[in-house]
Amino acid sequence: MLASLNDIYQNLDPIAFSVGSFDVRWYGLAYLAGFLLGGFVLYRVAKRWKLGISAEDVVTLVVFAACGILLGARLGYCLFYGNGYYLQHPLDILKVWEGGMSFHGGLMGAIVAIILVARYLRIPFLTLADLITVAAPVGLFFGRCANFINGELWGAPTTLPWGVVFATTGGGPLPRHPSQLYEAILEGLVLLVIMLILARRNNPPRPQGTFAGVFMLCYGIFRIAVEFVRVPDVQLGYLAGDWLTMGICLSVPLVVAGVVFLLWAHRAQRPQRGVATQ
Repeated sequence: MLASLNDIYQNLDPIAFSVGSFDVRWYGLAYLAGFLLGGFVLYRVAKRWKLGISAEDVVTLVVFAACGILLGARLGYCLFYGNGYYLQHPLDILKVWEGGMSFHGGLMGAIVAIILVARYLRIPFLTLADLITVAAPVGLFFGRCANFINGELWGAPTTLPWGVVFATTGGGPLPRHPSQLYEAILEGLVLLVIMLILARRNNPPRPQGTFAGVFMLCYGIFRIAVEFVRVPDVQLGYLAGDWLTMGICLSVPLVVAGVVFLLWAHRAQRPQRGVATQ
């Protein structure tokens, strides 16, 4: 299969603009947009659920979540995808400008941040977790779009008409699945619609743990589905056969955890509780 004149070429500049010698990258702007718009969605949902959470409380939660996600995502990548490299070169962990962030590591960092904020604001952990997961697809959407702009995490070769050539970022001359955009649509737009429908349809809102469960279940399923057309990180390759990737290994437990959360939420029926209702 050879590239043709009709192929789509990815030639986007990862640098949005420069201020003197300082380059502002689309990847950083994507994170910023995700946190800001995600915080707005979180505030609107909290207000609809009548939790008594102020704008200042939302800012506190978003700042802590941002720190936890960024730190966890970087450390998670170094641990899960570094293949031992960062154990030998620990100072390279600080080189975030070279790329390398893991969703699953970011999730663990977010959990730690939610625990701290829940204690500080005296709001149930699961209520905050539910709020965060309603808004999280916003950040996932922008993050995956930034992956596409960077020309990273591309998929396997394809003959489909929307195949994209990532020649300038190591993808070779063949059209490939734009797996970054698949994830932006599934983990971002589709999952956001699902979460917002669940968040808006019922008043009072569904019990604690429901939204966290739906998020983990749906994200795990969507991520596993895309992994079958996404090329694994070159330093790891396939862990077994020509299909098992680290992404699948890390996402299967999310699916299981999502089911467990949903079953527990259905049985426990704990109402969402905020500042004004404790």
